[in-house]
Amino acid sequence: MSTTSTPEDRHDALHALAGDYVLGTLPAARRREVESRMALEPALRVAVEAWEARLLPLTVLAPPVEPSAPLWDRIARSVDAADAARTPAAVPARPRRDWWGSLSLWRGLAGAGFAAAAILATVLARQMALPPAAPQYLVVLVAPQDKAPGWVVQARSPQSLDLIPLAPTAVPAEKTLQFWTKADGWSGPKSLGLVQPGQVIHVPLDQLPPLQPNQLFELTLEPAGGSPLDRPTGPIQFIGRAVKVT
Repeated sequence: MSTTSTPEDRHDALHALAGDYVLGTLPAARRREVESRMALEPALRVAVEAWEARLLPLTVLAPPVEPSAPLWDRIARSVDAADAARTPAAVPARPRRDWWGSLSLWRGLAGAGFAAAAILATVLARQMALPPAAPQYLVVLVAPQDKAPGWVVQARSPQSLDLIPLAPTAVPAEKTLQFWTKADGWSGPKSLGLVQPGQVIHVPLDQLPPLQPNQLFELTLEPAGGSPLDRPTGPIQFIGRAVKVT
């Protein structure tokens, strides 16, 4: 019986690995392996960016939660004890570089549930090599029918933004995805170009007004080559509004 994996299997495995890496559930050796692979495998790097983008919007929905003094003391003692247990007696302990053992992370994780997830996303965005800086604006584009997230828009400066896929998007033959935006006060939507499914798209904004909170972004299904008009003509596939982060 053949056990050859399909492209879909490999895609799922890659995204599962990226998710485990971003969530910090991999052993240290496995994390180092993923970090080495990211420099050589664009697909893995994109998957990691997608997971970061999926978690980062949580930071704008919940504030950090400061633990009580007794809880903070318990966290500090627990981490110190774990460090001591992992360090051979004859070898001086070296400063930890693993973010999972960071006291600053556990300070944030002392909050419960949703706030803990938000702090985790913040730590990841600040300490991982990708992406290099927190975005000024975030947009989660969801499917109108079931609200499933499909893409994330990140704007790290007023001059450009990135469109990042979160999941595969099927596009029928002879059709294409087109990226649009519209802010309050505009006479109509502006095209930001055609989109290749599964690819991170870098879009310059030098010909548009500065981004605004609540600015609308959407992906529509258009004829091959794009809309024949200066506005969308096909059905909306994904839609969302900008949230100011910084």
